[in-house]
Amino acid sequence: MPETNPSRAAAYYLGFDGGGTKTDCFLIDAESNVLAHATAGPSNPIRAGYAKAWFTLSDAADLVLERCHLKSSDIRGICAGIGGAGRDAVARRIAVFLERGFPEAAVMVTTDLEITLQAAVGDGEGVILVVGTGSAAYGRDAEGHIARAGGRGPWFSDEGSGFDIGRRALAAVVRAEEKRGTATALSQKMLHWLGCKDWSRVLDWVVKNPDDVFPRIFPLVADLGDQGDAVACEILSGAAESLAELVSSVLRKLGMQDREVPVAKSGGTIGRSKFFDGAIESGLAKVAPRASLVPLLVKPAEAAARMAIRLARRKAHAG
Repeated sequence: MPETNPSRAAAYYLGFDGGGTKTDCFLIDAESNVLAHATAGPSNPIRAGYAKAWFTLSDAADLVLERCHLKSSDIRGICAGIGGAGRDAVARRIAVFLERGFPEAAVMVTTDLEITLQAAVGDGEGVILVVGTGSAAYGRDAEGHIARAGGRGPWFSDEGSGFDIGRRALAAVVRAEEKRGTATALSQKMLHWLGCKDWSRVLDWVVKNPDDVFPRIFPLVADLGDQGDAVACEILSGAAESLAELVSSVLRKLGMQDREVPVAKSGGTIGRSKFFDGAIESGLAKVAPRASLVPLLVKPAEAAARMAIRLARRKAHAG
């Protein structure tokens, strides 16, 4: 990764991919060369709060700028794909913060789904399934029509997400201990995994910050699923079915359920468990038999940085 002192006359661009668990930031030049990237904490303001989101975005940007000896005034364009930014008021508050911090930059705040779709298919048609702390499917047809499903928060949406899987795993442990459910290795490992000595501490933690607890449990469920634990496998299989339903909903909305459509998977839970990945792919094959699974062409944050170049050029042309 280049970390030399670039010319101050050149233009540089930032792309953010911000979710409920982590935020990726890419710094690129006008030729789309990646100069630096960094990872910081959560920046979905709906789940982490605005103060935390702003701190995280600043922290990630400072890291990449410092590595390349740049200042905020060297940035000419920013695109931030942020979880929760589907709400106009949320997007605007994030945009105002970035505009103040980067006075020379054209700024666009959109959803993390939009930049992930761009990372998967560019400007073409396709569908993405994003599975991290939350979950959602998002797609676009050849005419530019958009559809989405899921991603509305953990209390009545986000089925199959890391949050949902962790919550179901903790509930399964409780049922097993009360002799109302199947015995599971989750029971022996859960407290140690969470670093707690007793269940009262877990309950207090969940009440205070469920986003910090439930997604944290997913890797344990993933590991035990790969080891064949029946309860873990059942939880992961159910999650995979829910995720396939999200994709099916988007395909139906766009009238693409019987067509050859590229579908890409992304998010922090993908690639962590062979069992879970296989269950998702099996579910997708049932609801979209003609769809083809494709990898992301670039990281979503890099796609966002490239979108920032286009934004800045449009602004310069219009001005």
